[in-house]
Amino acid sequence: MRKKKNMISITKNTMVAASIFALSISIIPAKGNVTKAESEVRIFEAEDATLNGLTVKNSVAGFSGTGYVGDFENSSQSVTFHVDAPETGLYNLNIGYGAIYGDGKVANVVVNGEVLSSFTMGSGFGKESAGNILLNAGTNTISITPNWTYFAIDYIEVKPAPEPEKHEVEKKLINPNATNEAKAVISYLVDNFGEKVLSGQHDFPSTRPGDLEYIYETTGKYPAILGLDFIDNSPSRVEHGASADETPVAIDWWNKGGIVSFSWHWNAPKDLIDEPGKEWWSGFYTDATTFDIEYALNHPESEDYKLLIRDIDVIAGELKKLQEANVPVLWRPLHEAEGGWFWWGAKGPEPTKELWRLMYDRMTNYHNLNNLIWVWNSIEKDWYPGDEYVDIVSFDSYPGGNNYSPMSSQYEALKELTNNKKIISIAENGPIPDPDLLPIYHANYSWFSTWNGDVLKDQNSQEHLKKVYNHDYVITLDEMPNLKTYNEDVLLRKLSTIIDKYEKDSELTGALKKQLNNSYKQIQDQFNKKHYKQAVQHVDKFKESLDNKGLQNNISENAKIELNKTLDELRITLINR
Repeated sequence: MRKKKNMISITKNTMVAASIFALSISIIPAKGNVTKAESEVRIFEAEDATLNGLTVKNSVAGFSGTGYVGDFENSSQSVTFHVDAPETGLYNLNIGYGAIYGDGKVANVVVNGEVLSSFTMGSGFGKESAGNILLNAGTNTISITPNWTYFAIDYIEVKPAPEPEKHEVEKKLINPNATNEAKAVISYLVDNFGEKVLSGQHDFPSTRPGDLEYIYETTGKYPAILGLDFIDNSPSRVEHGASADETPVAIDWWNKGGIVSFSWHWNAPKDLIDEPGKEWWSGFYTDATTFDIEYALNHPESEDYKLLIRDIDVIAGELKKLQEANVPVLWRPLHEAEGGWFWWGAKGPEPTKELWRLMYDRMTNYHNLNNLIWVWNSIEKDWYPGDEYVDIVSFDSYPGGNNYSPMSSQYEALKELTNNKKIISIAENGPIPDPDLLPIYHANYSWFSTWNGDVLKDQNSQEHLKKVYNHDYVITLDEMPNLKTYNEDVLLRKLSTIIDKYEKDSELTGALKKQLNNSYKQIQDQFNKKHYKQAVQHVDKFKESLDNKGLQNNISENAKIELNKTLDELRITLINR
C-alpha cells in the first residue's frame, strides 16, 4: 500500500488484471435470442447504452459498431448497459475501451448499483476482462464510471462463466531445506485453500495494540494472521534514530497459535532527499530518494550495490532470530512494485525481479534462512520473478471504503499468472471482501490482511467486522490448529482413518489388526510425549508387522500399499524434528 507518513492510512487506485472464472450457467440470450450455447457471447455497444454526461463520438479510428462513448472527465459521468439474464448466476464480463489519451487508465465496474471492481486499460482501443459478475434473473445494469479520467468506452461483452478449475497446489516450498514449521504452515494453507479464508490484520507500533483490541472488542475474535513490518530496521532510518524490535511480537503471536507475516517498507539505502514533503522517513517512496536500483544492480562493485547487500543482511539478521525461535514467516518484501511509487519498482520489472532473486539467494543460500515462505505481491506477468522463486502470490486490495466486493478479477489474474499452481492471497486490504460472496465467486483467497489504523476503522463498518469475524467461512485465531505439530497430526489422523477403513471392509483382520492398532497407539503416545525417536521406532515396528509373512492373509495388498506410504511420510516428518 502507498502509506502516508504515519503508516496508517491511504487509498489508491486498484490495479486490476483478470481472466475467466467460475460458475457455469446453462442459458444466455444472444443478440436478443435465447441460445443454449454456453460459449455464446453477447456484445453491447456503448452508443446504444444510457449515457450520463457523455456523448457518442467517432473521431478516432479503431472502435467497433458506429462509435464510442467519451470523454470521461469527472466521477459523476457514467455509461450504463441494460443486460437481461435468464437466471441468476455468474457471467464473465469483458470491456472494450478506448485509451485514446494515454494508457494505464482505470475505470470502475458497477453492477446493479454496487461497485464491484475496477480494471486497467492498455493503450488505444482494446479489451480487458473485468472478471466475473453475479447477475440476477431478469434485467440488470452494468455501469462504467471513472477511477482515473480521460478515456472512452466502446462496448461490453457478457458470456456465461465456465466451471472453475481445481487447484493444483503442492505441499512444497521453493526452499528444499525449509524448516518443519514452515512446512507445517504451507501444508495447512494448502489443505485450507478453497475451503475457507484466514483473517489477518496488519499491526504497527504506533497503533499497537489498538487495532487488535478494536477487532476483539467489536467482534469477540482475534485474527489468525498478524502482519508486521521491518520498516524501522532499514539502516537509513536507523541512522536517523529510528528503532524497532518486532521479533518478540512475532514470537508471541506464533506461540499464541497464529501465523506471522512480515513486509518491509525498505527505506532506500542512501540518497534520501530529506526535505519537507520528502522527509527521510519516507525514503521508501520513489519521489523521496534519488537512489537508482537499476544502476546499483548493474554495478556490483559500486557503493550502491554493497549497501543493498548491507540492508538485506540486516533484515536477514532479524529473520534469523525468528528462525532460532522456530517461527516461520510469510515473507513479503518488494511489495506493490508494479505501481512504481516505491523505489524498488521505479525502474520497471527487470530490476525488481533481479533484486527479488538476489534477496532470495542471499537470504536462503548465504544466511541459511529456511523459515521463510516467499510471498510475491504483484499481478502483472512482466513483473513475475518465476515459480522457482515464489511460494505464494498476492495482491493488495483498496477498492474504496466499505466496498466489500469479492475482487474476483484479481483472483483469476493471479490464478492465470501461476497456472493455478500457487496459493493466492490478499496481502493487504482496506475493506474486507464479503465472506458470503467469496465462495459464490470462487475467489478462494487463502487469507486477507487489513491495513491498520484509520483504514481498518473507516473502510469497514463495525457491523461488517462482526459479520466477517463470526462467519463460518472465516478462520480466526481461536480456530487455528496446532501448527507446531500440524503435519504429524494430519498423518496420524490419516493413518487412523486408513486402519478404520480397511477394518470395516474386512481387508485388515485377525492378529495383524490387533498388532497394528497397538503400534498406532504407541506411535501416538510417544509423539504426544515428544519422544520422537521412540515414535520412529514404533513406526518401524508397524512396518515390520505389515511384512510379517505369517500374517499376509490378514491384510489386502491395497491396504499394505496405502499404510506403507503414509508410514514413510510420517517417519520422515518425525526424523526431521
